This record gives sequence, structure tokens and C-alpha cells, in this order.
Amino acid sequence: MINPGANVQAEEIETDFDSEMENEKEMKKTSAFEADMDDDLSEAALAQMAGSLLMEGEEDDTNLDEIENILELPDTGYPKFTLAKNKARFLRMVSWYRGKEEWIEVAPLSGVTKLFKQQTKELEGIRSSKLDYEMELETGTLTPSQRSYRRDELKMCRVQEKMAVHLISKLQVKIKSGRR
Repeated sequence: MINPGANVQAEEIETDFDSEMENEKEMKKTSAFEADMDDDLSEAALAQMAGSLLMEGEEDDTNLDEIENILELPDTGYPKFTLAKNKARFLRMVSWYRGKEEWIEVAPLSGVTKLFKQQTKELEGIRSSKLDYEMELETGTLTPSQRSYRRDELKMCRVQEKMAVHLISKLQVKIKSGRR
């Protein structure tokens, strides 16, 4: 016996599934790292960032060594970068680290331990990149634009290193308190 309503239900389920897949695709696009900005929004974002970007040859007077926790700085206290893409990358990084710090408070010990291992491994890579950029800058064979780009990348490495070390220390505290 064939149920005449079965085809209608199957089609409805298929349509629901298709619309859910479309929504999922849209949600994936709007993650912090892959967000597409409308032209109006990107112009507004660039205009807002203009004051926080350096011109070629300009130096940032922010001393990263004096900053204990970059995440606690006001927006005006953030380091300045030459390239807008680095400023955007920095802002995504700040958002990610803030999210992880909030997550630590409620995270299971196994998740904290896993993140600790990932971050310590990533810290090695950050420090390696930092050394590479420092050595390249010391050679003195770079063009002015290459030097500016490398300084930006070096600053990004220093900032990321500082945030990673801060996160790792919080992870260590959580791991120690969870094992007692």
C-alpha cells in the first residue's frame, strides 16, 4: 500500500534540509576570519581604521613590553599597523583571545588541556616567525616597502606572542586548580 502523503513529506524534508544547508553556508561566510563586508561597510571600517594605521616610514610609539595584557587596552591604545589587513587581523585575534578567556571559565579540564597543548605548540611557531622577521630586518637588504611590511609582521608576531603567553598562563592556572 502506497501512502500518497509520503512524497509530499519527503519533498518538505528535502526543502527544509536544502534551506538549512544554505543558512549554514551563509553562517560560515560570516565567521570572523572569512567575513565578507559590503562596500559601504568596508569603506566605513577603513575610514574608522585610518587613524589607527601608520603611513609608510611612520613609527608606532606603542611599547609592547610595557603592556601586560593587550586585551585590556582601550581601542585607542591598540598598536598601529601599516596595512589595513594587519589591523583587521589584529582585531580578529583580539576577539578570538577574548572569547577563549571567557571560555576558560566554563570549559572542561580536558578542553583546557587540549587548548594548552595547541597554544604552546603555536607559541613555538610564533617565536620562530618572530626570529625570522628580526633577522630579515637586520640584513639591511630590504626595500623600504619590504622593511615596512616586515616591521608590521614582526609587530604582529610580538602582539600574538604576548596574547598567547597570557592565555597560556590562564590555562595553566585553570589546569592546576582543576587537578586539586
